[in-house]
Amino acid sequence: MIKILHIIPSLRKGGAERLVLDICTELSQRKDVDVRLVCFSDENEYPEYKGLIKSFVIPSRVELSILRKNKLFVDELQEFINIFKPDVIHTHLFEADIVSRSIYYPRAKWFSHCHDNMFQFRNLDMGLFFSKARLTNYFEKRYLFNRYFKNGGAHFIANSRSTEAYFNKIARHYQVTHLSNAINYERFFKQTQQAFPNNVLRLVNIGSFVKNKNQSFLIDVAYFLKKQNINFELHFAGDGPELNSVKQRTENLGFSENIFFHGKIEKAEKLLWSSHIYIHSAFSEAFGLTLLEAMAAGLPVVTLDGKGNRDIMIYAKNGFLIKEQDPGLFADKILEIWEDKDKYKAMSAFGQEFAEQYDIKLYVDKLLEIYSAKA
Repeated sequence: MIKILHIIPSLRKGGAERLVLDICTELSQRKDVDVRLVCFSDENEYPEYKGLIKSFVIPSRVELSILRKNKLFVDELQEFINIFKPDVIHTHLFEADIVSRSIYYPRAKWFSHCHDNMFQFRNLDMGLFFSKARLTNYFEKRYLFNRYFKNGGAHFIANSRSTEAYFNKIARHYQVTHLSNAINYERFFKQTQQAFPNNVLRLVNIGSFVKNKNQSFLIDVAYFLKKQNINFELHFAGDGPELNSVKQRTENLGFSENIFFHGKIEKAEKLLWSSHIYIHSAFSEAFGLTLLEAMAAGLPVVTLDGKGNRDIMIYAKNGFLIKEQDPGLFADKILEIWEDKDKYKAMSAFGQEFAEQYDIKLYVDKLLEIYSAKA
């Protein structure tokens, strides 16, 4: 029996949170595996996973200070780990990394999951001395690396080639393994080809409304489609600080009747199944789980180049990855897919087959191999 503990700050909506829930759900179904999930907050926006895994809320935090004594609020977490006695501790996101490493438990194999190129890990440079935030990040990094040493080391799991290269530069003394993220393929797969009722093109985007996701660019893309008299709908799912500005831009351009804002949704697959093409506009992307989910649902993808999503986009096979932030070019690629129904069906079929290799079952097989490998 192998005992595995996953730790993440909370279960608010996000790619890291969804992945850890899928990992723990699949691990819980494996023979000779005892898996637990610990969060520091009771915030949970995934009610559909309730009861599927053994999860615990243990309020924990650290307050680091450059000039004063550090304050560590980790006694309850330490006690939980001492009792459970995990063979593997696998953390997700920087907060979970720095809090969990503040306890002492060197008998486990420790894994830090790199869901993106965490800026807190950047190497020392001259700009450090002119930025309070940069100086704080560097202090936290040195603290964390010291805790790695005291707890027996670290093993980084990078979700893309871009992230793997980044951590190989800044964590040269520790092992970095590339393991692409995964999806619950069965949840998103749909056998039936997308229908084309009344020839209305249905575009969809799913994600938090934050600056990096860049949804205002998609409004510019929609404007180009509108000028060409394309009969279309653009459906957004998600919430966040940039939502109102995107809505305002839609109203200013005068075509609100084409744009639909659904807010946070529980069943993303249903929105995908009722759409035709998935569009994505993030400036940077560590990997791109939502792109794979869309492919599994049978949707071709048109996306800006976020670096991490280069791993999963095959030009003109499952969609198009566009390097320039050019809304006219982006709109042209959408229409290239939409106006050739044979091309659309071929991309849909290829995307589903491609996405299947990222199924969570295969992912967990590889993860267990990494856990069991000798250091």
